[in-house]
Amino acid sequence: MTDPVAVRRASVADLDAVAPLFDAYRVFYALPSDPAAARAWLEQRMRTGTSTVLVAHRPDPDGPGGPALGFSQLYPSFCSLELAPIVVLYDLFVTPDARGAGVASALLEAAREFSEASGAARLELSTAHTNVTAQRLYEARGWRLEAEYRHYELPLR
Repeated sequence: MTDPVAVRRASVADLDAVAPLFDAYRVFYALPSDPAAARAWLEQRMRTGTSTVLVAHRPDPDGPGGPALGFSQLYPSFCSLELAPIVVLYDLFVTPDARGAGVASALLEAAREFSEASGAARLELSTAHTNVTAQRLYEARGWRLEAEYRHYELPLR
């Protein structure tokens, strides 16, 4: 049995706890560590409301919770075909020592609840083709591999 996990919306006051996780997430995807840039990016998103950051921790009845175990970052977007807002779950990271303890599942559920409450038609995410552990989790939680559209991108720098 795993310990319970609480997830809440992060605020600027949580930057010291969440920024190192964001930097570790970027390192996981083979980018160089840059704690100052990771913190500045998150702070800008939080202050401007251009993303929603969720933070997972062990519940603490006397305060906001224990140390951060993971985070996810959600970006609002739109689907012109459905004439509806959508939410993109762009970042999700769990500390190595908390993996397998339900943290990612709790973050995914909180992202689903947030997206439904915001009126979104769907929640989307992408992951590396090689990240089969995450793919198994997503599929076990009801996520479906999108097979109708091919995703392209055009690098601009």
